[in-house]
Amino acid sequence: MASDDRWLERLRLELAWFSGQAALRSRGAGAILRFAHVRPRRRGGFQPLGAHEITPQFLDRAIRALKQWKYDFLGMDEVCRRAVTLPEKRRFVALTFDGANKDFINFAYPVLARHAVPCTIYVPTAFPDGVGEAWWFGLERMIARESRISLMMGEKEQRFTVTDNAEKQALFSYLESWLRSLPPADLSAAIADLCARYRIDLAAISREASMGWEDLTKLAADPLVTIGSATVNYPVLANMKDAAALREMTMGKAVAEAAFRREIRHFAFPFGDRSSFGRSHVVMAEEAGFASAVSTIPGIVDAEGRTNLRALPRISWDGRVRSLRMMRVLVSGVAFAPVKPTGSAAN
Repeated sequence: MASDDRWLERLRLELAWFSGQAALRSRGAGAILRFAHVRPRRRGGFQPLGAHEITPQFLDRAIRALKQWKYDFLGMDEVCRRAVTLPEKRRFVALTFDGANKDFINFAYPVLARHAVPCTIYVPTAFPDGVGEAWWFGLERMIARESRISLMMGEKEQRFTVTDNAEKQALFSYLESWLRSLPPADLSAAIADLCARYRIDLAAISREASMGWEDLTKLAADPLVTIGSATVNYPVLANMKDAAALREMTMGKAVAEAAFRREIRHFAFPFGDRSSFGRSHVVMAEEAGFASAVSTIPGIVDAEGRTNLRALPRISWDGRVRSLRMMRVLVSGVAFAPVKPTGSAAN
């Protein structure tokens, strides 16, 4: 059913392109694009994180196309300004990257630098410190390697047999959803148990996947790169008590400010979908002193303060789709219904 829904959505966007809606009915001030991983295409049929990966070649094509479509490329400071002022003639696009992954400096940054376009990187500070847990990579590695898997879910041991890529993908989706539903301490215990059972070195995987402070300091020296915060440990904020969630947000900001010796003005909600944060966390982003906070809820940014700056929508690009026609429809805003504001963007 999910694959049918994706096919129908792709068909709808393709029809929007051919009907000319993207050119005739563009709405909003602009769009924020969200990318997680930029790296060469990997071999193998089991790639559960494929929806979060694009190739350097696609990033290059997308930037060239956005330039051809006459979009202004903005950093997040300028996005905030455009969101509260009168509409301008040209619409904007902002390129944002989550997670401070090592592949950014290896594969994405050379493309961005060659095109001289601004970007924003959201850093969860435990990861460059070498103590963050990229549990999704450990889960992927374990399921890729094993055909029989057992684990404790609550007080009961569950056993799974996965013999092909489709079954592995289904199990990954099931366990990822379950792990994301747990409070941070329970998630850490569950993934530690899994990794111990199947000899997965999660600490080494996490360090290998993440940029260090030396990499980030190099990027921070580029005036086209904006460094933002994504908490310390990248938890699901909705699974935490309010005081702990606010502490994650304020500590992430403080650590990044100490590391880069500058104010950190912009924030990304970890995971960022509707189940991972709520209205109280939007308020916390303001209390923590952030000028903006981005989600992964799809949509476009309106002008004149109609979009809450601390609940900004982003278009997360699905790495399995390589259609620039679809990208043009999405950034045009025609695919999204107008969103009612959740509060004053200027407050």
